[in-house]
Amino acid sequence: MKTVMMADPVRYPRMTTGEIRETFLLNGLCEPGKLHVNYVDLDRTVVGFAAPTESALTLPTYPELRAEYFLERREIGVLNVGGAGTVSVEGKSYELNNLDALYVGKGNKQVSFASKDKATPAVYYLLSYPAHTEFPVTVVRKAEANPTELGSVETCNKRTICKYIFLQGARSCQLVMGVTHLAAGSNWNTMPPHTHMRRSEVYMYFNVAEDARVVHLMGPPDETRHIVMADKEVVVSPGWSIHAGVGTRAYSFVWGMGGENQDYADMDPAPVQSLR
Repeated sequence: MKTVMMADPVRYPRMTTGEIRETFLLNGLCEPGKLHVNYVDLDRTVVGFAAPTESALTLPTYPELRAEYFLERREIGVLNVGGAGTVSVEGKSYELNNLDALYVGKGNKQVSFASKDKATPAVYYLLSYPAHTEFPVTVVRKAEANPTELGSVETCNKRTICKYIFLQGARSCQLVMGVTHLAAGSNWNTMPPHTHMRRSEVYMYFNVAEDARVVHLMGPPDETRHIVMADKEVVVSPGWSIHAGVGTRAYSFVWGMGGENQDYADMDPAPVQSLR
C-alpha cells in the first residue's frame, strides 16, 4: 500500500508538472491479476483496483491500517468497470455485471473478488473511507442508479449522472459514489465547476480510448492547473480545488467523496468567468 501525501494550496502554485502528477495523480493501480491500493492522507481515503483473472483476489489486511482486518473501521464502495464477476462478502456471493456497484460496510472481515470468465475479466474499482456506523451490504444495479440528464450539446457537456451510494440510495457512513457518462460529441464534465470544503473528491476516468486523453482541471478557481490523464487513472481533488475536465473524445468517470457530510448538492460554485 503506497501512502500519498497531499499538497496544500500554498505549496501547490509553485509545483512543477511532475510534482503535481506525483502528488495528485494515482496511476498504475489497475493491473491484470492484481489488487493494488493507495492510502491518501486526505480524509484517510483508500483507492485502488482489483482485477482478478485466473483466481479470486482477497482484500488484504494492510499493516498501515493498524487493524485486524480491512473493514474493521472502514467501509468500501466497489464498482465493476469490466466483465461479469462476483464479490464474496463473509462467504456470500454477489454477482456484479458491468457498471453494477456494491457497498460493503464496516465489520465485514472477508471480501474477495473474482471474474466469471478470464477472457472478459471483471475490473473492480475500490474506494474506501473510515466508518463509525455499520450499514448493510447493498447491491446497486446499473439500471437502479438514479440516472439524471444534465448539460447540453451546445455547451459540449451533455452527460448522464448515475448516483449509486448516497443519502437517497444505498446508505453509507460517509462514502458518496457515482458515475458520469459523457454523450458522444460532448467532452466537458462538471462545467461550470465547483469546490466543496466539506468533502474531498476522487475521480477515476475510464472508457478513455487508448489514443485519447482527458485534461483534468484542478486548483483554486483563480489559480488553475491541469493533469493529462489516461484510461483508469485516478486524481485526488482536495476541498479547495475545482474538479473539471475535457476529453479528446467522450469518456466516463467515477466520482467519489468522503468528509463531513453526504449532501450531494453541497457545492460552492465557481462561475466560468471567475476561472484563471
